[in-house]
Formats: sequence, C-alpha cells, structure tokens
Amino acid sequence: MNGVGHIDHIERIGGSGESGSIDGIDGVGDARRALGGFLRARRGRVAPEHVGIAGSRRRRVRGLRREELAQLAGISVDYYVRLEQGRATQPSPEVLDALAKALGLDAAERRHLATLADARRGTAPSARVSPSLRRILDAMVGVPAFATNHRLDVVAWNGLGAELIGGLADAGRRDPNNARYLFLDPASRLVHPEWEARAAEAVGQLRVAAGRYPDDVELAALVTELSARSAEFRRIWATGEVMMCGAGRKRLRHPVAGLLDLDYETLHVPAAPGETGLVVHVFSAEEGSGEAAALDRLAATLTDAPDLP
Repeated sequence: MNGVGHIDHIERIGGSGESGSIDGIDGVGDARRALGGFLRARRGRVAPEHVGIAGSRRRRVRGLRREELAQLAGISVDYYVRLEQGRATQPSPEVLDALAKALGLDAAERRHLATLADARRGTAPSARVSPSLRRILDAMVGVPAFATNHRLDVVAWNGLGAELIGGLADAGRRDPNNARYLFLDPASRLVHPEWEARAAEAVGQLRVAAGRYPDDVELAALVTELSARSAEFRRIWATGEVMMCGAGRKRLRHPVAGLLDLDYETLHVPAAPGETGLVVHVFSAEEGSGEAAALDRLAATLTDAPDLP
C-alpha cells in the first residue's frame, strides 16, 4: 500500500452478503456451507449483462440467478442448487472449471474454490518455530520482523519487530494474536493509523485459513469469539472477501519513532512434515530516508534500555 490506504499485492476473493451469525459463521467449521457460501457470493457479484444476459428492472436477484449460472456452466440446475445448499460435495475438476469460467474467477479465486471443494481439508497440524528461524530473526537487528501462524498468532519476533507493532514482547501490553489485538484493543488504532485496511487484511487471512482447515477448533473458536465481541469484525466478515498479502507499504505509529511509512514483505517458511508453515513479516525503509533514521533511533532505544524485553 502507499501509506494512504491503498493495498499492494493483495489478492481479493469473493464477497458475501451473509451476516455471519455467531451460531453458524459462514465458512467456519462446515466445509459444505463454505463452498456454497462462496459460490453464492460470487454469483451475486456477476452482472448479468456482462455474460450476455439481458437485464430487467424487475430482477429481484443481485447478480445471476441459480438457473442462469447453471446454464452458463453447463450443469443441471438441481445439481447446482445442491452444491449451494451443501447437499452435494466434492464436485469434479471439470465442474469446478466450468463454474470458475462462468463466474469469471481469476487464478487466486480458482485456487480458493478448489480448496473449498477438497474433501481432504481438516484440522490444521501444529506449527513449530525452529531454532534456526529464531536465530535469523535475532540477527535482523535493524530490521523489524515477526512470524505468524495461520491463526494470526505472533509466534516469534525480534526486538524491533515486537516494539513496532505495539510492544509484543511485553505480555501485558498487547494480545499476541493479531486479529484479537486489532478488534478488541483500542490501542491498535494508534499503532495502525490505517486500521480499516489492517482489519480487512486480518479477516481476509482468517477466511483463507478457515477454507483450508474447516475442522480447526482453535480457529473456529477465535472467529466465534471475535464475532461475539466485535461488531466491526462481524461487518467485515460478512463481506466475504479473502485476502493473501504479499508485499507493499504500511503505515505505523510508534511513540518514539513517530509515524512511519515502511515497505513490507511476507516470506513463507516451508513446513516440516506434519506441520504448517509460518509467515515472516519483514519491514524496511529506504536507506537515507527519515523512516530509516527513525528505525535506527528506535533500535538504539531498545539497546540502551536493558529492562525492556
């Protein structure tokens, strides 16, 4: 992003008008409902005139009707209805490809559709922070960095990274889960001036994880908790968008370093057998810039204060 709310290198998927009620959050804990919800959301975003269907002022359906999409995909209306209702599972690759073409899905959206239709999804394996990853983070003295798992728990960091995102190293200053911190801690809005963009990213990433691991009890509990405690989380979740962040710019505020526009990269750590991979978030500033000088001052502050974690 450019520091004024624009997000770079983010793949956006879907969009649902469902409310995401606490007792049955669309896409969490029920693989059949997740697939149907995504199809329904995408169907609602296709303008009939864009696929050669004449519009009408009397249309009461947003986007395509079920029978229209079924016809475009070359499948029976009954079968498509059963897909949306969760009564038909494991559609063939040919059916998925036909639906993807009819809905105009891009490559990222196709991947998500295939993930939702994969019967092998299940409970996420554990994630482990290796000693080598900890050494790498510690060696990045002048570069803020931290690692997260698929639930957005920050599981490892270096001193500068922990301080930059709200004092993570001090358990009393902020929650170690990024989503819980964003939606339940008012201090997050001071650290993240572009709070709405950061909140949307967090929700979008949780949706990705929910699509991959519908039986992950801890993930479902986190989403349920946030839905119960935050109206803003419910609002963003109901949009149905899915995001996978890669690189760009983010704006952060620190009481010592001030307001910073930093470049960021997300680096994927390969998973060991039986484990999930981690994502390392690395921030940097152009050499000679005011941001680079501010990061140097912040790093010096941490070095000169041995009582800080």
